[in-house]
Formats: sequence, structure tokens, C-alpha cells
Amino acid sequence: MNPTRTRIEHDLLGDREIPFDAYYGVHTLRALENFPITGTPISVYPELVRALAGIKKAAARANHELGQLDAQRCGAIAAACDELLAGRLHDQFVVDVIQGGAGTSTNMNANEVIANRALELLGHAKGAFEHLHPNDHVNLGQSTNDVYPTALKIAAWAGIGGLIDAMAHLRRAFEAKADEFKDVLKMGRTQLQDAVPMTLGQEFSTYAVMLGEDEQRLHEARQLICEINLGATAIGTGITAHPDYAACVLAQLREITGIPLLTAPNLIEATQDCGAFVQLSGVLKRVATKLSKTCSDLRLLSSGPRAGLGEINLPARQAGSSIMPGKVNPVIPEVVNQIAYEVIGNDVTVTFAAEAGQLQLNAFEPIIAHSLFKSVQHLRNGCLTLADRCVAGITANVEYLRSTVANSIGIVTALNPYIGYKNATAVAQEAHAGGGSVYDIVLARGLLTKAQLDEILRPEMLTRPVPLDLAPPAGAGAQP
Repeated sequence: MNPTRTRIEHDLLGDREIPFDAYYGVHTLRALENFPITGTPISVYPELVRALAGIKKAAARANHELGQLDAQRCGAIAAACDELLAGRLHDQFVVDVIQGGAGTSTNMNANEVIANRALELLGHAKGAFEHLHPNDHVNLGQSTNDVYPTALKIAAWAGIGGLIDAMAHLRRAFEAKADEFKDVLKMGRTQLQDAVPMTLGQEFSTYAVMLGEDEQRLHEARQLICEINLGATAIGTGITAHPDYAACVLAQLREITGIPLLTAPNLIEATQDCGAFVQLSGVLKRVATKLSKTCSDLRLLSSGPRAGLGEINLPARQAGSSIMPGKVNPVIPEVVNQIAYEVIGNDVTVTFAAEAGQLQLNAFEPIIAHSLFKSVQHLRNGCLTLADRCVAGITANVEYLRSTVANSIGIVTALNPYIGYKNATAVAQEAHAGGGSVYDIVLARGLLTKAQLDEILRPEMLTRPVPLDLAPPAGAGAQP
């Protein structure tokens, strides 16, 4: 782009010089000046740019079908939108992701880029808006107040699909480990204290199940954002749009996006209500919370290597310290923990922004969009990173895990049905006080025979429900 050449564009505040090669116009330029907030342009979310292009293409087609837009202008607008849908000119979407004006600057950025590219396709210079205008033609029958939230939902649909795929990839990684570790006996813990035996496979399967549950919750939340308010225009009354525009543009947009979109039954309500975004954000928070718990477990289980639990080994990915030689840290779970904290914070932002809408419009959808898109994008990246850079390479310290079971006081719980709670308590207290094993103390007290103990303490007896009629013969040991 040549910064020395300019063209003049005019708005209600007066004339401004625009970089000659820029496809954006005066409204975008003023937004650039007014919102130097994050330094992050809306082009960082390509799904949003494509969603805007899809809407503008659908609107042009609908307006042409309804006799509101001539074929030549409709064709040029649609062709410009196709270029955006193919990934071209995204660098021209320069408005900051956080902006005042309820998203107007984003909508006008799209209108201006599409109008100027369409003008070129028609053989005119950029800015020759007497031939094709950003507002009169590209934005025909529309308002930011129906275009922007519709674009957010279409972009979110695409992003959620990517997140669900990433979660499924991570779930499969945990399922593979659950199968690999299905026979590895270990102690389960409650409140960080020895509980009862389980397998490492059972432990890893829970991480897979939690992900699977949340994949379903995301599918449900995704359906809620299929309801759009396109056709509502300013506040939901449809002013300036053709009476049949809402139905016509919906059909066009469904064809362009492939999304099962629906027009909201009450467009006034739909224009001001951000409930679907709140619901989606809440589900993202749920995903983040459970994913963070999983990562905290992985860090704890791999702690050590000699002064911690040391039950599993995470793959070493980088040196862990600038001062401690040989130290390796659980950096992949740590980064996913941090993503989770961000997502939880983003949910607070979405909640406050949704609540702050007044009367017929919510002016704070830009921060809702930025928060949601960050959450979706970062969770997706985190799931892929965790699966490929961590879970796939986890190994188990099998013999150490088996020894912890043999030496644990927690296995006394398995003896309750045979020696009674009172005897089991006495055995546990003696083992804790003297450091002996539960196995040896039960034998010494004559509560069970060696054969009976060996049967009861088989791994398959310790890690699943066992009917008492399959247990050692009645009368084993002394009951209280």
C-alpha cells in the first residue's frame, strides 16, 4: 500500500484523506483513530470476516430478488463477497476488536471494503460511491443491529465446530491411554488421602468421559445460536427493509453458509437479547473448568520425580529452569490451566456485557464477541496441544504404582464385608501406627487365611463391584 497517495472521502463530520490503495473508507478511518485499544484488528477472526461477507452476499441476492437492487450492482457485491469468503482482502478489516458503537464500525468496515472492491470490478475507482454506495447498496435493508449479531453467531458456529473437533481429538487420546493403562493397579485418593484401589485406566477414562459430556453440551449450545435477527434492521421492526426481506435473506444465507439458521419469532426481542451468547459462554466455562481440573491432576500425578507422587511421567518438552540443572516442568498442562483461567474470566465479561444492554439494543456485543472468540480459539488450541504434546506421550510407573497399593492402608476397605468395620478399623490403626502392612496384620490376627486374602485382594476384585456370594466362604475371620 502506498501511504503517500490518498483519495478524499466525505462523511457527516467532513472530508478526510484515505490511503489511495485502501479498500476501507472514511468510517473505518475514524474508527481506527477512535479505538486504539488492543492493537488487534477484527481480521484476527477470519470466521467473522467470512460471516460478514456471507451476510452481505445474501442481502444483495435477496434485495435483487425483491426488486430492490439491480442485477449489475448485485453481481458486483456478490463477487466481492466471494473474494472475502475465499480469504482475500482480510487485511483490510482493520478496526479494533474492542470498539464503541455496538459494532457499527465493524459493519461499516465490511460495507466499505465490499463497496470499493465491487466498484473496481465494475471498472470504477475506489471511493466512486455515486456508482455503488456502502450504505445505500451494500447495507441495503440492513442495520448494524441485525448484521453484527448475526455475523457473530455464524462465526461462533464455525469456531465451535473446530473446538468440538479438537475436544474429540483430545478425548480419543485419553481413551487410548485408558486402554493402555487398563491393567495398571494404583491407589485412588479422596481429599488427597489414600482411598481404595483402582486402575490407572479407570482414572484416565474419566478424563475422556468428561470431554465427551462437554462435546454434547457444546452441540446443544451451538443450536441456540442458529436463531438470528437478520431483517430486524434498527430495533426489530424491520423499518427500511422490504416486507419479504427477512424470509428471503434467510433462505439465501442458509444456502451460502450451510448452517440451519432460523429467523427469531420476535425480532424486537432478538435484537436486544444476548442470552444465547451467555449460554454459550457458560458452556465454555464448564469446558475450561473441567479441563483445568484434568490438567491439575496430570501435574499432581506426575509430580516429583522423587519427592512427589511420581505415578506417571509426562513427556519432557523443554528445560524447566535457568538455575536448576535437569529440572523438567509440566509446561503443557500449565498452559492449558492458564487458558482455562482466561476463559473463566471471559465468561464474567460476557455476563456483565449482556446484562448491560439497555432497552432495544445491547451496545456491548463487541466485547462479547472478542471474549467468546478468544475462549473458543484458545480452548481449541489448548486441546490440540494437550493431546499431541502431552497425553499421547504419558507413561506409567507400573511397579511403583503396584507397590503403593500393596503398602496402602486403604485396601482395608475391601475387607469390610469379611471382617467387619470394627476389625477393619483396628487393622488400619495398627498399620498406620506401626508401619506394617494390612495384609500381614490381618493374617497375624487370624481374621482371614492367606488364600482368602489373596482372593479378596486380586486386582479385579479391588477395582469393581463384587457380589458377596462370589467372595470367600462365609465365616472367614472374626466379625465384631
